[in-house]
Amino acid sequence: PVCSMGNSTSRLYSVLAKTLSSGAVSQHQDCLEQLDPARLDPIDPKDLLEECQVVLQKRPPRFQRNFVNLKKNTASNHRPIRVMQWNILAQALGEGKDNFVQCPMEALKWEERKCLILEEILAYKPDILCLQEVDHYFDTFEPLLSRLGYQCTFFPKPWSPCLDVERNNGPDGCALFFLKDRFELINSANIRLTAMKLKTNQVAIAQTLKCHETGRLFCIAVTHLKARTGWERFRSAQGCDLLQNLKNITQGAKIPLIVCGDFNAEPTEEVYREFSNSSLNLNSAYKLLSPDGQSEPPYTTWKIRPSGECRHTLDYIWYSQHALNVNSALGLLTEEQIGPNRLPSFNYPSDHLSLVCDFSFNQDPDRLL
Repeated sequence: PVCSMGNSTSRLYSVLAKTLSSGAVSQHQDCLEQLDPARLDPIDPKDLLEECQVVLQKRPPRFQRNFVNLKKNTASNHRPIRVMQWNILAQALGEGKDNFVQCPMEALKWEERKCLILEEILAYKPDILCLQEVDHYFDTFEPLLSRLGYQCTFFPKPWSPCLDVERNNGPDGCALFFLKDRFELINSANIRLTAMKLKTNQVAIAQTLKCHETGRLFCIAVTHLKARTGWERFRSAQGCDLLQNLKNITQGAKIPLIVCGDFNAEPTEEVYREFSNSSLNLNSAYKLLSPDGQSEPPYTTWKIRPSGECRHTLDYIWYSQHALNVNSALGLLTEEQIGPNRLPSFNYPSDHLSLVCDFSFNQDPDRLL
């Protein structure tokens, strides 16, 4: 039932309810036509957050996570750029393939899980949002986030495993969103990654943006590398291909770069070393949370499958370390917050944690990257 919440929110709720109830593409064509963002009014994020909270009222409240201030004594007159990286867990995989043995199926219901995802995004208000495993782009994220002021881009995997699941919602892929009132799109590239000269099933999006406030250019990229043990060399080859593409796009690192992704690789893997040692001079932002600034977090994903407990660090935000400063980073969920049944859960919608960083430009634009 639709709750009566006053004119502004009840109108919004009907839009949210349409995206919630949509199923496979064949079922939501009408919904898509009605949700053409060009014909719809902007949404107030507070209204959308309220609507999500109505849907989630029987669920436990969101976990509290705090930002850690990492800013050195470098004064900046400009607002930082907030970047959010998150593998949100494809709905078809969560329900049909991933076998989260301690997660009740009830916790994976799209009608509510979708609102948990939106609540997390709305809580942190990113200027740029990089998502992986998006299989509800056209019926949910694009129509809603475009009305929140984001420009939206989606690049699906050529052979998404979601398509093997009965009653799927189409292929999953990477999605990139940025606020149009803060940035202008200069260039956009959809990249199908290669390995050993062969095209693979993994993709990336790279966009060159101009910051309205500073006039500075930078490149933002999102990717999701091949999963599973035994594919380390394959991921390494994909990483090399992505780095080569990014070198071309950034004109050999003349343009600062931020790369968000689920690399499916621990810091011990070759692909991690390739990014660390690249001529693009990248650093991993979440290392800065460690006492020595040299160690990655102990985990970014934590789940229980039939084979046992899986606790890994796989997700990263890389950045041009001389051109950009990391002002702050969002702390991770603690083991106590995650709980004994791990992720996903009634509290948290994905098996991966969201990563959020605030960046500012180095004040000396002529300084070498």
